[in-house]
This record gives sequence, structure tokens and C-alpha cells, in this order.
Amino acid sequence: MVALASEHSIAVTDGGQALSWGGGGSGRLGHGHQSSLLGFFRSSSEYTPRHIKKLEGVKVKNIAAGLLHSACIDENGSVYIFGEKAVDKLAFGNANSTTTPSMIGKLPYSQEVACGGYHTCVITSSGELYTWGSNENGCLGNGSTDVLHIPMRVEGPFLRSTVEKVSCGWKHTAAISGNVFTWGWGGSHGTFSEDGLSSGGQLGHGDDMDYINPTLVAFEKKMKAVEVSCGFNHTGAILESVDA
Repeated sequence: MVALASEHSIAVTDGGQALSWGGGGSGRLGHGHQSSLLGFFRSSSEYTPRHIKKLEGVKVKNIAAGLLHSACIDENGSVYIFGEKAVDKLAFGNANSTTTPSMIGKLPYSQEVACGGYHTCVITSSGELYTWGSNENGCLGNGSTDVLHIPMRVEGPFLRSTVEKVSCGWKHTAAISGNVFTWGWGGSHGTFSEDGLSSGGQLGHGDDMDYINPTLVAFEKKMKAVEVSCGFNHTGAILESVDA
């Protein structure tokens, strides 16, 4: 398994060992890189895959890489996170250091994690979706744009059906719960240019508005979603036809 971000990568071996490489700024590689005086004379980059020492003895099952942070889940369903620690962006519990993996408390047994620009999403073993971090443009899906410093369950349509997959873009999120739901940054805050082009539309709702609640993506015919993936400001899904 491998997770790719804009400047760093994380992989997990068949035995559950986690490795990371690439740009190590903000501690997103989990190796404990510390900046030297004024940030000079010391590189935080890793040019070949390197085992994350703090996770030695931990069997990692799922990983994610965001813009400035990373996350993983171990075989016991515990979530670890590392990278930039900003009061108004990420939640790291009571961890003193974010340059090495720190466990997030107050989460049920978890099975999948996704990292966006400054937000994080987790699916629990019972199919519940939890989000936290920056909530710009409503990317947490809780009906507001308020920052969350601790994980909070996303309700709405997910109270009636379980969540199977989740993916994060820069400031938008997509999930599969039978169908595809998206929310967060829609593009240009509802404004199209005169030639009909838009800087957004990544939510798939036919406009470039922001949505602060999970909203169903309507397809031309009845389809079943199998996979969903968010890029920086676009979204893709794999669908299967459903017999009428």
C-alpha cells in the first residue's frame, strides 16, 4: 500500500512496516526532523524510503498522506498522525511532538484514514465517519465552517447508511455510502466566468458552490459507486451499472 502527496510518500510493507520519503518539512515524514537555527543547514528530506522508527513494532494496516501531515491506522484500529501542528488546522490530542507519530484518542476502532490539505477523515469499523481539523469551505461536512480540534462524527445521510470509502482533496471531501457524496470547496463561491468556465466544479453538483453538508452526486443513470478519489481540486469515481 502506498499514499502519495504533493511532496512526500508513505508506503506499508506486507508485514505492516511503514516507510516514508520525500520532503520532510513540517514533520510529515514522521522521522522527528527538527529545524536547525533559522531552518538553515539541515535538510529534512529523505531521498530513499526510510522506516518510521516510532512505528517499529506497530503493524500498520492503512495510511494517508496530506499536504503537510500524514496518518496511519494500526492493526488494533488506533490512529496515528504526524506533521504540522497548527492550533487552527490540525488536532493532535495532547501530543507534545508532531514530527513523529502520535496516537489520536477518542476514536472508535478505525479502518480507513484520509488526509486533505488541513483536515483528516476516519472511517470506523462500524462504518461511521469522523472528521477534524480545518473546516474551510465546510470540508468537514458537519454543517458549519468551524474548526474542529477533536474528531466529530459526520451525520446527515450517514446516520441511515454506513460509509464505505472516503477521500480528501485540498478543501473538499468525497465519500461512498452506497452512492457518492461530496462536500466542501466547490470552486469559485458560486460564480461562473462569462465564458462559462469555472475554477471549480469538483463536487459534481453542476455548480461551483460550497456545500457544508454531505450532498448526493446525481448520475445520469442508476449506478453503484466502487471507488472514489479526490485530487487537489477534482474528483473521480469508479462506478458499476445497477440493473433496474
